[in-house]
Amino acid sequence: MKDIIRSIASLPRRQKQIVLVLMDICVLPLMMWLAYAIRLARPNVQVMQGLDAWYIYVGVVGILIFALLGIYRAIVRSFNEDYLLRILIGTFIQIVALYTIKKLNVAFIPMSIPLMYGFMLFSYMWWSRAVIRYATLKTFAKKQSRKRVAIYGAGLAGQQIAAALNRSDDYLPVCFIDDKRSLQGQSLSGLKIYSPKKAQAKLGKFGIEEVLLAMPSVGRTRKKELIESFDTADVKIMELPGVTQLVDGKVKVSDIREVDIIDLLGRDPVPPKPELLEKNIKNKVVMVTGAGGSIGSELCRQIVKHQPKMLVLFEMSEFALYSIDRELQASDIQIIPVLGSVTNQQKLERIIQEYKVQTVYHAAAYKHVPLVEANPFEGIYNTSIGTQRSVDAAVNQNVETFVLISTDKAVRPTNVMGASKRMAELYCQGLASTNPKTQISIVRFGNVLGSSGSVVPLFKKQIAQGGPVTVTHPEVTRYFMTIPEAAQLVIQAGAMGTGGDVFLLDMGEPVKIVDLAKQMIRLSGFRAIDENGIGDIEIQFTGLRPGEKLYEELLIDAENVEKTDHERILKSYEKYYGYLEVSEIFIQLKNYKYRDDLNELFTILKKYVDGYCSASIDK
Repeated sequence: MKDIIRSIASLPRRQKQIVLVLMDICVLPLMMWLAYAIRLARPNVQVMQGLDAWYIYVGVVGILIFALLGIYRAIVRSFNEDYLLRILIGTFIQIVALYTIKKLNVAFIPMSIPLMYGFMLFSYMWWSRAVIRYATLKTFAKKQSRKRVAIYGAGLAGQQIAAALNRSDDYLPVCFIDDKRSLQGQSLSGLKIYSPKKAQAKLGKFGIEEVLLAMPSVGRTRKKELIESFDTADVKIMELPGVTQLVDGKVKVSDIREVDIIDLLGRDPVPPKPELLEKNIKNKVVMVTGAGGSIGSELCRQIVKHQPKMLVLFEMSEFALYSIDRELQASDIQIIPVLGSVTNQQKLERIIQEYKVQTVYHAAAYKHVPLVEANPFEGIYNTSIGTQRSVDAAVNQNVETFVLISTDKAVRPTNVMGASKRMAELYCQGLASTNPKTQISIVRFGNVLGSSGSVVPLFKKQIAQGGPVTVTHPEVTRYFMTIPEAAQLVIQAGAMGTGGDVFLLDMGEPVKIVDLAKQMIRLSGFRAIDENGIGDIEIQFTGLRPGEKLYEELLIDAENVEKTDHERILKSYEKYYGYLEVSEIFIQLKNYKYRDDLNELFTILKKYVDGYCSASIDK
């Protein structure tokens, strides 16, 4: 039997349509005869007396009506509500046609015959297509079992994805979950709708492996609550990426993806202000240093959206420069890739002068705390001295705006990386106090999700390997923000600067790294091993790394902070040194590049960087 089904299913589309037409043209007259036989209670009955060759009319007219309604153009495997509606309309038209024939006395038709025929016709068309679909799916189903999923959300998105999953070989929808009490206990597309509480008890019983969030318009706060509600269940959380695909009904099984870790932030991003995004970019020549890094590359992506006259990519890494240059070449903006180090002030000035750069976003820096801690001179040279030479180059060439991208690690740092950033801030503040033509601003923020230095890629890799997931300390916390959100806020903050400003990005509440690890394990469909040894993946505490803090801060002086016109951007007024003094400090720092006395370097950092404390000082 399967061979027959396979041979029919492998026929060209036109031939399969002909098979269906031939099947229906034979059955429709049979349905009419059966209606008469049941009505008159005898098999030997004269059908539609007075109309010769009635069976031809019944078969041909019925086929033509269904054909005009697109019944034979539709793919039987996509058998759905729309298909049934077309069958119903076609059946109704034929019932009306039979009553018309009766009224005109063309043939003898008892009053009940049209309704009986219509009922049997609809039943045949419905069940024949359902059987064909079932037999086809069974025949071609993959040997491996389909993943059993529950769909959270019985709205339009849920209905569409349920239909798509039913046609797939990989997923089997088992039930719906919905918060609306009016829907709970009802059935939709043959699947029962459960309340979240009842569904939790049913997940194991039904063998459900994944819960699919079919709520593309829900905000991060609500999504986080939904994700956390399944903490005790052994299921993986998946979602649809967005609402745009739903507008045109273009939901596909391939649209399903893992829940993004950014949803665990629990807050929705604030829409950017177009006027701030465009102020320093539109119709201007913009340069980004460190253009190939996590923040630098995202800055470039955001910048090209706002129509600069030209974008200069300044990057030390050949591969990183190649990657972002290749990506941005698809835009209609002129892209200039430049390979070079920010410590080369002469080259910087030449590039700025050659291309008449008006805005500089300085994102070049070393940012991996342990590596910089092990190589302090290189960290100071690249980050601190590199910033000095970059901003000096910008001021010397009369650049309109210079924005230093800093970090929360610059606040009371316990590591060289943070201290080097704070020294860079101090130089910019000191230079800005001389009132140059260049507007100099500093933007400080915390960790970004998915960057090269983020724990997120590391945790994903460790989970994929079956663990353990390594966390430095159970109490360590960090601020987090998405890379696109951070880049947009950097651009907007830079547009609000007046000279020497230190802007802070409001990053919400800090997140415990161990909680982040547990949530990522949970989203992957596993459980972190608890104190009783129950679970799938172990979390190991490795101890704080050299220079690492338990928590990060964004403010040196929490009292001297004011709000700006943007709800996620704050302005801080902090202590800084005059330009002459900070210049002398940087002369000393440059000299240490060629010395081998770490204690002297650490002494300088401790003297001028508020709160700086390193274990290396006491060695």
